[in-house]
Amino acid sequence: MVKLYMYKGCDGCRKAKKWLQEKGVEFEEVAIREVTPSKSELKEALASHEMNLRKLFNVSGGDYRELGLKDKLPKLSVDEALQLLMSNGNLVKRPFLVTKRGCISGFDTVVWEELVG
Repeated sequence: MVKLYMYKGCDGCRKAKKWLQEKGVEFEEVAIREVTPSKSELKEALASHEMNLRKLFNVSGGDYRELGLKDKLPKLSVDEALQLLMSNGNLVKRPFLVTKRGCISGFDTVVWEELVG
């Protein structure tokens, strides 16, 4: 089963949800602010992003700015960054898609087509 971590107030999340529905993909919707992706899901997405930690973070979000992560993120270890993401769903770039073929953060129809197609 496909899992879609999302926030209802996020335009990209709504577009992703609509895209999945139009494709006829069954999915479980998960409120990312209440339930964050697991460490293994985050690690898989990190690998999909060629180990670029920044691509897992919602860099335009208020929590990212408030925590000064623009300057702190480059100094964090992978484990520290993943712990931070698991502790605060607002920090995770959304939507976050989990499939049996892989995990990815952000909505990119080309990549999503490969994962759900």
